[in-house]
Amino acid sequence: MQEKFGEDLFEISSPYGMLTFSAHKNLNLKVLQFLYDDAELRFQFLTDLCAVHYPDRKGEELAIVYHLHNLIDNVRIRFKVYTNIEEPDVFTATNLYESANWMERETYDFFGVNFVGHPNLKRILNVDEMDYFPMRKEYPLEDQTRSDKDDEMFGRGGSLDFGNQRDERTHGTLLESDN
Repeated sequence: MQEKFGEDLFEISSPYGMLTFSAHKNLNLKVLQFLYDDAELRFQFLTDLCAVHYPDRKGEELAIVYHLHNLIDNVRIRFKVYTNIEEPDVFTATNLYESANWMERETYDFFGVNFVGHPNLKRILNVDEMDYFPMRKEYPLEDQTRSDKDDEMFGRGGSLDFGNQRDERTHGTLLESDN
């Protein structure tokens, strides 16, 4: 791969023993085609395709992640391309992997990635009227102004352990019936 693409491949690592690398988004189809066609590599099965939102990576806020599998040698790899959130255009992989069809639709539905050339790119899990993409990290996880929630019930703070009193002598929990 280094001979073929050289400096166009970057972020090469092996977290948890899985080869992971990135390329520029305009090369995604060339890299995928090479991985598919190469007689030694034979990554002809697309296990998964998803996206990740990195709000702090200016100009590369969305990562499109391909998990590929060589079924003959039982080898898996992870391939990433990054795109700008303002123009989230990436070429579709549906001509190479038929399974990319629904995975790309789901990724579009939740992250807003526009897969250029996709045969039927539309929402499949969210309603058509949604004008946002729910998996982007654009909104706070919780409304900090809410006063009707009890953080203690979610294991955060408070003097009681989920409504149970602590017995300091035995470091155990006293239930209401034990009092």
